[in-house]
Amino acid sequence: MVSGGCLCGAIRFDVARFVGPFELCHCSRCRKAFGSAFAALIGVKAEDVSWISGRDEIQRYEAPVRKHPPGFRTAFCGQCGSPMPVFEADDDWFEIAAGILDDDPGLRPDRHIFVECGSAWYEILDDLPQLTKGDVVRMRISAIEQGSKPTGESG
Repeated sequence: MVSGGCLCGAIRFDVARFVGPFELCHCSRCRKAFGSAFAALIGVKAEDVSWISGRDEIQRYEAPVRKHPPGFRTAFCGQCGSPMPVFEADDDWFEIAAGILDDDPGLRPDRHIFVECGSAWYEILDDLPQLTKGDVVRMRISAIEQGSKPTGESG
């Protein structure tokens, strides 16, 4: 079990297991939402997350659609602003920001995504795959066509 929560402690949760992927997203919207060179996001199944407190403190912001749906959604603690998972009541899978976890999730990053959008002041120095927007779109379309779940687990 890995615990996590926001900076002020109003929101607390436990995760029984992480299924991935563990992506480092360099898109401009993630950089702005997380205030960093990239957002470190780990996939979880909703059934593996237990909300301890403060779930009703989660606020959402939906950015306008730029070219075509879907748009960009972000969530945060309404008290301290810490990034929180974006999910709908019927979602079976969503992503959690690695930085809000108290303990080691046991996974390591799989890949960098949207690397062409990266900030000029940060250089990727690891050996992880570096995917462009086109690569990500093709990967996700292929997964849908093959009936794969977003977690990378086979359908």
